[in-house]
Amino acid sequence: MTQRYFIELAYKGTNFHGWQIQPNAVSVQECLDKALSVLTRETIAVTGAGRTDTGVHASYFVAHFDSSKLNLDHPDFVHKLNSFLGKNIVIFRVSKVNSEAHARFDAVSRTYQYHINLKKDPFSLETSWYFFRQPDLVKMNEASRILFEYNDFTSFSKLHTEVKTNNCKIYCAEWVQKGSDIVFTVKADRFLRNMVRALVGTILEVGVGKISLDEFRAIIEQKDRGAAGLSVPAHGLFLTDIEYPESIFVRKYLGII
Repeated sequence: MTQRYFIELAYKGTNFHGWQIQPNAVSVQECLDKALSVLTRETIAVTGAGRTDTGVHASYFVAHFDSSKLNLDHPDFVHKLNSFLGKNIVIFRVSKVNSEAHARFDAVSRTYQYHINLKKDPFSLETSWYFFRQPDLVKMNEASRILFEYNDFTSFSKLHTEVKTNNCKIYCAEWVQKGSDIVFTVKADRFLRNMVRALVGTILEVGVGKISLDEFRAIIEQKDRGAAGLSVPAHGLFLTDIEYPESIFVRKYLGII
């Protein structure tokens, strides 16, 4: 008999070559597999809610795994796991879920944030992108609202990806500035490869007057990645939330992340 678990975690992506295991490179998935396998004395292979690229961070991420051990949702196991992992990964919680629950396919929404700093700051160089020019956030928010009118975001997708559709439903897209910090928050039912970084790069072109709102709309309608702006650097991007239906959880320990 095996039990399926969801594991909730966060990681700083600076020193990882993304989430997914790959040859000759350190990944978050590899570190988590090794830690769980050692502690459970089983061969554990986690399945993530998605894949983040090299340098991208996650302040909230979810993966699932199966084990013959039936008490891994206890806080003591979480403590042991955190003690075993390095400083760049933290485990929040392990929860029992039903045997068919899937960290990727059962997710109903994901939220990303992109962080920009208008001042050169040595303490945030790995977690935000230094952009020296003040953009027009009013126009950028107008451009972001245009996204709600569309479903096909081919223009913001990495080329030659193995997906059946480039359709996404965007629920939230907003720019907020506080002092020298600018944050773009976007929530959708799914995201395409490189989509958020391409969106940010293109909307910034609206913000600095390089393209108009009408031109931004035309870029979406062209369904051509070559028409959109450049992708911004990975180190400013965070996966911040993933939502699931409560029905998949068998039991959850209450706590604050």
